[in-house]
Amino acid sequence: MRIYLRGDLGAGKTTLVRGLLRALGFHGRVKSPTYALVELYVISRLNLYHFDFFRFHDPKEWSDAGLREYFNNDAVCLVEWPEKAGNNLPPPILDVFLSATDTGRDALLTAHSESGEKCLEAATELKSQDGFS
Repeated sequence: MRIYLRGDLGAGKTTLVRGLLRALGFHGRVKSPTYALVELYVISRLNLYHFDFFRFHDPKEWSDAGLREYFNNDAVCLVEWPEKAGNNLPPPILDVFLSATDTGRDALLTAHSESGEKCLEAATELKSQDGFS
């Protein structure tokens, strides 16, 4: 599963990851991988990788960093600033575009696969149950 997080600096990408990890039951420290490039979170048998490519100056840096092996069928990859890796990344199942507003944040979610559609359906169901607008 690959979810790409897009938006300006300060839009809430890392905060969204932190919230997702908390919802999955992770209680440890969640930090931005801006300098480390990747942080691993193990939740039960799930390997969730949080990437941040903000500091890339050239898409070639993604290949040089040897990150391709992380993007396999057994992992969940949440990627901040995927555009900085150019065309090197495999396609996402879901794109999340975050933007700051006067009252908080807006999120536009776009599915790129059947599993992405299922994620959107589940999110829509939760939204209606919790009364979010």
